[in-house]
Amino acid sequence: MSRRTVTATRVAAGDATGPSPERVLPAWLRRELETVPAFEVFATADELAESSARIAARHPDVVRLRRIGTSGQGEQLCCLTIAPPDHFAPDALVVGLPHPNEPIGGLTALHLARRLAEDAGLRARLGHRWHIVTCIDPDGLRLNEGWLKGPFTREHYARHFYRQAGPEQIEWSFPLDYKQAWFDAVLPETFALMRLIDEHRPALLASLHNSEVGGAYYYLSRPEPDLHPVLQALPLEMGIELDRGEPEAPWMPPLDEGIFPLLDVRDTYDHLEEIGALDAFSGGNSTGAYASRHGTLTVVSELPYWTHRDALDTTPSQIGYAEALDANATELHVLSDLLTEALARIGPHVRGESPFLRASRYYASAIAEQANAMQRRGASAAARARKATVAELTSMADTVHMFRLRYGGMLLRALDAEIAGGNVRPVIRAVHRELAALHAAWCSAAAGTSEVALPLRSLVAVQYGSVLAAAEHLSSSR
Repeated sequence: MSRRTVTATRVAAGDATGPSPERVLPAWLRRELETVPAFEVFATADELAESSARIAARHPDVVRLRRIGTSGQGEQLCCLTIAPPDHFAPDALVVGLPHPNEPIGGLTALHLARRLAEDAGLRARLGHRWHIVTCIDPDGLRLNEGWLKGPFTREHYARHFYRQAGPEQIEWSFPLDYKQAWFDAVLPETFALMRLIDEHRPALLASLHNSEVGGAYYYLSRPEPDLHPVLQALPLEMGIELDRGEPEAPWMPPLDEGIFPLLDVRDTYDHLEEIGALDAFSGGNSTGAYASRHGTLTVVSELPYWTHRDALDTTPSQIGYAEALDANATELHVLSDLLTEALARIGPHVRGESPFLRASRYYASAIAEQANAMQRRGASAAARARKATVAELTSMADTVHMFRLRYGGMLLRALDAEIAGGNVRPVIRAVHRELAALHAAWCSAAAGTSEVALPLRSLVAVQYGSVLAAAEHLSSSR
């Protein structure tokens, strides 16, 4: 998902604001976290498919691998269905790679499938029939495979990064018919998920996402107060804190510390309508919003690749909140203008319509919309009345770093593809040379912020634990 963070009171193990993980997490769940192996690298699309097939082959009595659709470029989309403890068990759907640059969930989905396949006691405890899609976006994942094996630096990530333009994102291309908004350009991958959801009417949907820098956070489709403390304790158990940075959807108050209401674009539409900014609205709805018709509890877990101590510091700074918003909005407008100008220069000279080029056009505009939203927030009396926290300053600044690295890197990939295909026109080479120099400087500036890469095992364990906790919560509530 997009970067979505929350300003919250610090919840640290054993401090006054919350109980320690040892007092919140049940013993069985802590034991399950220990089953997560040490991962050194992410899995590719082929590796996820091959591992899914092996799990089904090794456990034919309880696991069935079935095709659920076909990707836009002809890849088989498959699902592992794992037998329930009884015929009347409710269904649970787990989706890995809802965005192609978010591969933690592929490892999580595989580990979940392995454990359920091999452990009848775990299946009985959780009490669901499981449908696990380890990778719903193999086409997009293949365009990220240049960074999946490391090194896990922001520069290497950015230079091999890919994320679709908004209307081409599986997660955000579910049908929408709301007020004056209409979206029906449903992708084949999205249609596969729609069929799964409508066929099984899952009691639980777990959508496995990543953020980029900061701490862990969640989205829930409805408040579940008994589940909240467990979700909050899981990151702490694995040495990761809840995120405390700048929220992306400030009109939606959190359900709890580090836990947001699930984003539904109908809420976004209402907000933009209220402030007179509907021209910024586009696209379809989300997986969780679509599943809501069946009363599904959707749990979205967001885990970062990197963290930094300042991203977790809630003490007030000496800089006004409105001032910080305006300063970072200015930086984003500069970036948007730069990318827009570069795209205009190369526009008449490009030979192909690569996914990198389509995405670059989309994000050049989306960055400006993000800047406008920051400026609107900065103009409010509430923003002018307080100082920004250190965490808010850090996440605002990192939004600038992230957008420069991601979307500058993607435009460079578009230019790389033109040049590799024989398009060596002077303007293509000139824009490539200029942007490469800028991108190198942006990478250097981001590296200077000293983020620390988090262990993949810890990230997978938090996601894995969140799925188990949600399933056991629903099972014990029946």
